[in-house]
Amino acid sequence: MIKRLKFLSTLCCLSLLLTGCSSSTKKEDKTIELNISAAASLKEAMADLEAAYTSKNPEVSFVINYGSSGSLQQQIEQGAPCDLFISAGEKQMTALEEEGLLLDGTNKDLVKNSLVLVTSNDSEISSIDSLNSDAVSKIALGEPSSVPAGKYADETLTSLAIKDSLNNKLVFAKDVKEVLAWTASGNADAGFVYLSDALSSDGVKIVETISEEYHSPITYPVAIIKDSDDIDAAKAFEDFLFTDEAQEIFEKYGYKSVE
Repeated sequence: MIKRLKFLSTLCCLSLLLTGCSSSTKKEDKTIELNISAAASLKEAMADLEAAYTSKNPEVSFVINYGSSGSLQQQIEQGAPCDLFISAGEKQMTALEEEGLLLDGTNKDLVKNSLVLVTSNDSEISSIDSLNSDAVSKIALGEPSSVPAGKYADETLTSLAIKDSLNNKLVFAKDVKEVLAWTASGNADAGFVYLSDALSSDGVKIVETISEEYHSPITYPVAIIKDSDDIDAAKAFEDFLFTDEAQEIFEKYGYKSVE
């Protein structure tokens, strides 16, 4: 009887020990999934940022949704899963803040970009003045109401007083990546994209960098969504984006730090 009790006691101890190990293993295996909504122009930089972050934080995985900033704004407003939003324009982020959808104190300017005019590599277009030439029939830009790069391009054409003369040549894309694709393929004779986009493509050449005096400042804000499923993890990633390591990655892709 005593031997049996000792045996049962041993079994109980082993059971508790195994349960503890199992719980510990489960805890260690727990992963954190961050849903990021990011402007389409950030795709290349985000791939490097994700790799750099997960190499030091293997418990974190990313689901990144790319699109025009206006489309992403609408998705967030409609309740799409999102922990952190990086917009290519202030307008979209301001709208979300005014609607009370952002976590207080997390809306910050992250990086800056430049607007450039690009053509296919074999094009003879030499400057923005060439757009009025009869040889140019299609000029691509993002839809100004939803694509910040399109808004900056529209402001540029208006500032230079050439928008009216080019109206019948303008074709509108859903985001800057589509503008880039149309221009590289020759479906558009020229296109307005960000410097970061142009540097990521072998299919286009930069004809002209647009002076900042002709358009609004090109700033990318970042913020955490108030309904985030893991605010602490989102905050940690947002903090990482401002580190020297992350800023160097942005710089590699043509972005500038915010002074």
